[in-house]
Amino acid sequence: MEIEINQEDNKKSNKDYYFDSYDHIAIHEEMLQDQVRTGSYYKAIVKNKHLFKDKVVMDVGCGTGILSLFAASAGAKLVIGIDNSDIIFQAEKIIKANNFSHIIKLIKNKIEDIQELPDKIEKVDIIVSEWMGYCLFFENMLESVIFARDKWLAKDGLMFPDKFGFFLAGIENPNFKPDKIDFWKDVYGFDMTCFQDLVYLEPSVEAVDPETIVTNTILLKEIDTQVLKKEDISLKSSFILTTQKNCNLNGLVAFFTTTFSKCHKKVHFSTGPLTQQTHWRQSVFYLEEEINLKRGKTFRGVFSLFPNAKNSRDLDISIEYKTEPQKIFSKVQNYRFR
Repeated sequence: MEIEINQEDNKKSNKDYYFDSYDHIAIHEEMLQDQVRTGSYYKAIVKNKHLFKDKVVMDVGCGTGILSLFAASAGAKLVIGIDNSDIIFQAEKIIKANNFSHIIKLIKNKIEDIQELPDKIEKVDIIVSEWMGYCLFFENMLESVIFARDKWLAKDGLMFPDKFGFFLAGIENPNFKPDKIDFWKDVYGFDMTCFQDLVYLEPSVEAVDPETIVTNTILLKEIDTQVLKKEDISLKSSFILTTQKNCNLNGLVAFFTTTFSKCHKKVHFSTGPLTQQTHWRQSVFYLEEEINLKRGKTFRGVFSLFPNAKNSRDLDISIEYKTEPQKIFSKVQNYRFR
């Protein structure tokens, strides 16, 4: 098996260094060991052989080739794995070691730069991809998946997975201030409080203790990659959260769900704090002030999320909020996922 290689690979832009981060074994080990993630893809693909038998499958961002192997095991007649990271050379060895070189063809390139597919293929029947990042949209690989869909997917083709939900809840984390803010007051006897403001600028990726959730959970956005447009890879939604007990609310937690709706039996998983933890964990946006709220009170605002204008793989997030209906928005906080 030979890998088709992008001959322009040495001419890297800043954005291309995103692919370098996936050259390292640790990130792939973490993803493969994520039983929720990898097990869900296994069930959706290998347990639905009737959808994959004799089909042409494209794996966008194939990494180690695990999804390509699943598709080949499910009876696909051809699988085209695409990745612009050097991990694809390990995928080649893995595919050869498992005797699937006659089915799986690999291309080292960005999907946007591919002009033709192997074996004179013009359209594919199924696109599989694990494109989701922290907070669902981080790294914006979804844009590449949509590009692949629009250019290469047959009219009646399938997206695996296809449906996603983005959720939000309020938390009270009593450990945040002493661990992340007060810490900077005395670092081995030195004042480093200048870091305190910076702590609030970056979302925290962490496994949220379910006991810290103090509001209901609401759905902010649903997407269907079968029909999603590139310009819709963003989010701006008003929210109203209702407290379930007296609390000092000091953060919002975001997570997502993933669904393979075309399976014989739907395969679904959540990255929320009330389910088995995944490598995505949850994304927490801590507030600069604690909001003291009685049970049954509302915390309302507007949550906005957009790809950064200079580097679309980063996310710019803003939260406008108020605690009572009669108040104007009293606070705006901005965050950057990078």
